[in-house]
Amino acid sequence: MRIAIIGFGNMGQTYANSFMSSGFVGASDILVLNKSKIDEKNRYGIELENFYSKPNSKIFESDILILAVKPQDFKQLASEIKPFLNSEHVILSVMAGISIESMQIELDITKIVRSMPNIPTQIGEGMTVFCASNAVDRKELFIVQNLINTTGKSIYIEKEEMLNAATAVSGSGPAYVFYFMQAMIESAIKLGFSPSEAEFLVSQTFSGSVQLQNRSKLSNEEWIHRVASRGGTTEAALSVFNQNELQEIVIEGIQSANIRAIELGS
Repeated sequence: MRIAIIGFGNMGQTYANSFMSSGFVGASDILVLNKSKIDEKNRYGIELENFYSKPNSKIFESDILILAVKPQDFKQLASEIKPFLNSEHVILSVMAGISIESMQIELDITKIVRSMPNIPTQIGEGMTVFCASNAVDRKELFIVQNLINTTGKSIYIEKEEMLNAATAVSGSGPAYVFYFMQAMIESAIKLGFSPSEAEFLVSQTFSGSVQLQNRSKLSNEEWIHRVASRGGTTEAALSVFNQNELQEIVIEGIQSANIRAIELGS
């Protein structure tokens, strides 16, 4: 199996690195199309002759084409690569806001998989939600999911519109986590810890809590009750959160992100 990565920015490089690290695809079977020159340190072991700055027939001898360009560059790209495409090509898109139908029209092919990864894919701990056109058969979908899973974990969805919700929850989600972590870090500093101590305290607290939750069958609510003893320090903090309706604010924020994702995709 040969794979062409079109666009070699953060996501393109992430896929190349993940494919080879997992042993799923060899370096010689990855071809890259990128407008600008790639530094040797960013080639991830892919031979220089497998990098191209302009479309050509060799690139499109690949079985799967990964579109990892910016959404605003898609129409121009489509006009350039369309002459090289055929009905057997499978497209995996990581472009936000470009629908399956739009890609089918612009590229004049039917086999499209559209995905929404998040930033932890860069370290193999990502969450990707994806869907596919009806023309993608079960075997092709299985191969694509295995490729995606080299960057973390994934969920397949039937309804394409749910990618907007995925963008709001998991796509944007890391920023929400970092936002809350930063608030805790600033609180720790105000309480007397040094910045480095505060970062270490909060980072390990998040990491340990997530691992604990993942390894247990208890719900988040049950873990909260285990930590928050009646009349204790945790309950005092949670009381302030509840008085200020923090949970409702988070829900409202994610709903707003979903609305914006729909707007950007229309």
